[in-house]
Amino acid sequence: MYAVIKTGGKQYRVAANDKILIEKLEGAAGDHISFTNVLMVTGEGQVLVGAPFLEGATVVGEIEKQARGPHLIIFKKRRRKHYRRRNGHRQDLTSVIITEILTGGAKPTGKKAEVKAKAAPVALAAAGAAGADDISLIAGIGPKIYAALTDMGITTFAQVAAWTPENVTRIEADIKQKGRVAREEWIEQAKELMAGKPPRAKTDKARS
Repeated sequence: MYAVIKTGGKQYRVAANDKILIEKLEGAAGDHISFTNVLMVTGEGQVLVGAPFLEGATVVGEIEKQARGPHLIIFKKRRRKHYRRRNGHRQDLTSVIITEILTGGAKPTGKKAEVKAKAAPVALAAAGAAGADDISLIAGIGPKIYAALTDMGITTFAQVAAWTPENVTRIEADIKQKGRVAREEWIEQAKELMAGKPPRAKTDKARS
């Protein structure tokens, strides 16, 4: 039995007793981590696939240690401009041993205090019975950002309208667009669309 999980913007194929090195998660050695962003689970002759995440599925792991990646050198040079910049970088990482793959809403059996893994901030509002909305109607959400948001599971106006400052910070870091949510009033636009008002993107275009 194995699962595919998403954490730190990357996907990992994991099975029980696997050891994975992922982007840093808060916690000390011995703490248990729950990964709820599960994309797929397969085993016992069946394959369960999420849309994008599998409801009721959890992968549990135990932090082995906090580690750091290799030392990388970043060197920039512009010839004939007397421009040279040399910087170093070491990525903070967490070594995790996978202990359980759970489905159907089953609870972890670990006895230690559970530490919630960093997850994309999309579980703030359910997708709703009516299904996904066209969030590209929010002015400022183009094809590239739309694809990034849907990859996080953000598909409804209700989810955008429910964002907290912490969610906004995380999302802007993921899409590398700091300050854009407030500047273009995505949350306010989502609330307007939920109230039945016309999209600003279309009314602005019609005005011009």
